[in-house]
Amino acid sequence: MTGAGDGFLAVDSGGSGLRAAVGAPGGARLPQRESREPVRTGGRGIDPAHFMEQLVPLVRALTAEAGVDALRTAVVGAAGLATLGEALRAELPAALAREFGVGTVALAADAVTAYVGALGPRAGAVLAAGTGLIAVGTDLVRWRRADGWGHLLGDCGGGAWIGRSGLEAALRAHDGREGGSVGLLACAEELFGPMPELPGKLYPRPDRAAVLASFAPRVATCAAGGDPVAGGILRAAARHMADSAAAVCPPSGEPPVALTGGLARLGDPLTVPLEEELARRLPHARRVVAEGDPLHGSVRIATGLFAGRLTLPGDEKMLYVVTVKGD
Repeated sequence: MTGAGDGFLAVDSGGSGLRAAVGAPGGARLPQRESREPVRTGGRGIDPAHFMEQLVPLVRALTAEAGVDALRTAVVGAAGLATLGEALRAELPAALAREFGVGTVALAADAVTAYVGALGPRAGAVLAAGTGLIAVGTDLVRWRRADGWGHLLGDCGGGAWIGRSGLEAALRAHDGREGGSVGLLACAEELFGPMPELPGKLYPRPDRAAVLASFAPRVATCAAGGDPVAGGILRAAARHMADSAAAVCPPSGEPPVALTGGLARLGDPLTVPLEEELARRLPHARRVVAEGDPLHGSVRIATGLFAGRLTLPGDEKMLYVVTVKGD
């Protein structure tokens, strides 16, 4: 049974840090705070202790600001939950119960919170495209995912993939090999310095994916200026993205398909061929504008849980809901 001062906690944890919001269903205020330090990962995957170390001061401030006396429900969207979330699933619900009295906890892959933020609790598909690339879809019976395997094994069409392809074309031009682009070479040297020094600067860095993705806007700029190699890279990215969307989209009806994430900011050089590829691969689907971001998705899941009417399918790796037993 919930009281008048009961509320929910919604969290979005990703590569750039952690964001949290506290509120009450139907309440006018939904204050938010963030930590710019990403939650650590180690041999056990996502570190639950470091997660709580980051979260606790944010939530203490937010509950006071929101006028919430007790948190009954918490939803945590976390990057890497599907593959790195074993310790988080094992330890975080009890930690949230001890610290805040939370009784129901949902742990969601960040792709799921991106989906719910973009489309809400309805069948469809979402392309979450930023540094990486993952497609998520559901028919409200089960979740489907495609790609999201990281910049070394996949994330085809994502920011790191585009940036790496652009740098490869720059290096081809530097060497005098076919398939190079002098325009991309000039952009790469402006951003990273002489090309022979690039491997030594890039390979040792733990944030290689982010560094590669930082070159994606330069690829888009060159493509907009008429560079055929850069334009070809973005058309190939669009094909990869549409391929992932087609793998997860419900095959019947008129399901909505949305694009979310920072890659949309590359503009027409990417979005125009993407629209063409989606129309070709998914003629039965409707392209829609994403309604919100992953934190908005966590809030939507939290309000559904709080009211006892969550209609999204459960899945241990994608959306895992647990009731925490009191002491």
